Amino acid sequence: MAIQIIPFKSELATEFRDLNLVWLNEYFHLEPKDSELLGRAREEIIDPGGAIFFAETAEGHIIGCFSLIPYGTNSFELGKMTVKKGYEGQKIGHDLLVFAINYTREQGKEWLVLYSNTILETAIYLYRKFGFEEIEMEFPPPYTRSNIKMALKISD
Repeated sequence: MAIQIIPFKSELATEFRDLNLVWLNEYFHLEPKDSELLGRAREEIIDPGGAIFFAETAEGHIIGCFSLIPYGTNSFELGKMTVKKGYEGQKIGHDLLVFAINYTREQGKEWLVLYSNTILETAIYLYRKFGFEEIEMEFPPPYTRSNIKMALKISD
């Protein structure tokens, strides 16, 4: 499926929240950090130097998203990446991840890190396919659901 990847606009803040609430409620539960990021996306992600992008169909439907949250001085945390139910298996996650890696490189960042959970097997497979490797997780992790932390070294 052909998609266009578009940047965050204030009118899409509700789409960002709602897309993420679906998978959070299906697999886990809403944590305080989720509430901050989803309820105040501009203030918590964009204003500190991060970014949010959306997958949009030719018809103008938003069917996926991800965020790049500032992580230290030389990295982004890939977060809140999801594809709307009914659109899985169409390489939308793949396209979003390619965009995220390229954007991270363009911003001059050295690392792209993420927190996940191994029950999300399709996501973990995708991350490994792109070269993400498991790294040591700090304690406590930023999300109680996180049981894996991965990183990708961004090369020139």
